[in-house]
Amino acid sequence: MAVFLTSKSTIFQPILRNLFKVSACNLNLLEYQSKNLLEEHDIEIQKFVLIDSPKDIEKNLKQFQAKEYVIKAQVLAGGRGKGYFDNGFKSGVHITKDRKAIEKIVENMIGHRLITKQTPKEGILVSKVMVGESVNIIRETYLCILLDRQANGPVIVASPAGGVDIEAVAEKTPELLKVTPIDINKGVTDEIASEVADFLKFSGDLKKQAMKQIKNLYELFVTADCVQLEINPLVETDDNKVICVDAKLNFDDNAAFRQKKLFAQEDTSESDPREIEAAKWNLNYIQLDGNIGCLVNGAGLAMATMDIIKLHGGNPANFLDVGGSVQENQVKAAFDILQQDKNLKAILVNIFGGIVNCATIANGIVNASRGTKLRVPLIVRLEGTNVTAAKKIIAESGLPIISANDLEDAAQKAVQSIS
Repeated sequence: MAVFLTSKSTIFQPILRNLFKVSACNLNLLEYQSKNLLEEHDIEIQKFVLIDSPKDIEKNLKQFQAKEYVIKAQVLAGGRGKGYFDNGFKSGVHITKDRKAIEKIVENMIGHRLITKQTPKEGILVSKVMVGESVNIIRETYLCILLDRQANGPVIVASPAGGVDIEAVAEKTPELLKVTPIDINKGVTDEIASEVADFLKFSGDLKKQAMKQIKNLYELFVTADCVQLEINPLVETDDNKVICVDAKLNFDDNAAFRQKKLFAQEDTSESDPREIEAAKWNLNYIQLDGNIGCLVNGAGLAMATMDIIKLHGGNPANFLDVGGSVQENQVKAAFDILQQDKNLKAILVNIFGGIVNCATIANGIVNASRGTKLRVPLIVRLEGTNVTAAKKIIAESGLPIISANDLEDAAQKAVQSIS
């Protein structure tokens, strides 16, 4: 079964939410983009149009007629239905039978910020709205395909209890959850599709439709290099159809060279500009709410560095992993990114030179300090390959760089420097 990461640590919650996004699956599609992809792979979805200006509503709605419409704000955040806008308008998801009411709803969404439990406090600016056909749902189920380490490959996670938080289903009614490992060489066979459809309680013609959807979803999963493809809910409608009502897809960024058309769709309007800039330099950066900037090589060491800063009474300002093959220009880019943080009061550099040469880091630190006019105390701890030469470079630089003997000494000096 897939492992769902959770943590009660206030430091690590944003790291756990974003680590895979930054380093393993950083492309997330908006709902309308996901549905376009589903449709390309012969997967049943609702008819819909995309609106990015209230002026285009009537022209776009001419593309289809429906008895009832669903209007959804397009943002990368959950809980849209329970959210609210900065203009006081309630909910990012509306259902109406009144075609004329759509214009007013869209006007209250586009150009305004939607606030949900998963957005920043100020919310996310809505620039696009999806207007789709509302279907009469008889029953909701859940289907997800994801890569699972324990199974050493893809698995299908299915439940007849769809439309709700799947972790709650797993905790309270585990008998309603079925996990089926997939042999990557065979894919989803008719036998597997039949077993999953039966577990989801589809029968007769609905079972045939469900089996087709399951097989097509797996083909999409493989073809698009997904790491997760979640359909919640996969529904049975009152006109005997099986439709994917909502979809969430995550992709492996290591396959970006194969999926250029797909990755070109990435919407970065909601991303932190510093994260975007870091990605250009192959740096992994996540903003936090502290004031001690961290520049570290290795995700594990970065987590340990933030932990020890907190232990000594400080607050890390970021997670920044420069990797094991970092070059001088990347170090300078990292310093530039760190200093964009208005709350920054100190920078702690913690490098363990295994693959990376400490002298390379030292030269990068010295050149970056001179080139960016460092405005806060800089504490540096270096250990490993060519560390003696590295310490000499820093000592002879003439810059007010504070050297540390070990990680604990570095954390103490960083916290003391802003006291």
